[in-house]
Amino acid sequence: MDWLRTFMRERYGIDRLSIFLIILSIALNSIGNLLKMPILGLIGYIPLGISIYRILSKNTTRRKIENYKFVMFMDSFTAWFKKTTDNIIMRIKDAKTHKYFSCPTCKAQLRVPKGKGTIVITCPKCRTEFKRKT
Repeated sequence: MDWLRTFMRERYGIDRLSIFLIILSIALNSIGNLLKMPILGLIGYIPLGISIYRILSKNTTRRKIENYKFVMFMDSFTAWFKKTTDNIIMRIKDAKTHKYFSCPTCKAQLRVPKGKGTIVITCPKCRTEFKRKT
């Protein structure tokens, strides 16, 4: 085991991008096997090779920069996804009591109570007034 420790010394090791690439490789290989598409299985080995290269790399500064960019992208993507799903869930819950409109000028989403007839809606963001039926 000492030879492995000396071999891995000064190597970059595993990070979030490497784990993502390994999971992507497993997913592509599994989907390729299920759909009987051998080309997809072969494509699945590309992320695995990149991940192994990153794990065994001695250029740690470059790997840290790559991982940082990946983490920033994934964090922004998960924040966007969470915001979008929360908005969808809120709209489903409020469907019986409220109606949603978008401002024709600034495209802001406005929530208005249902059942009030034709009303004049004032956008709180840009102060544009428009008529809609609730």
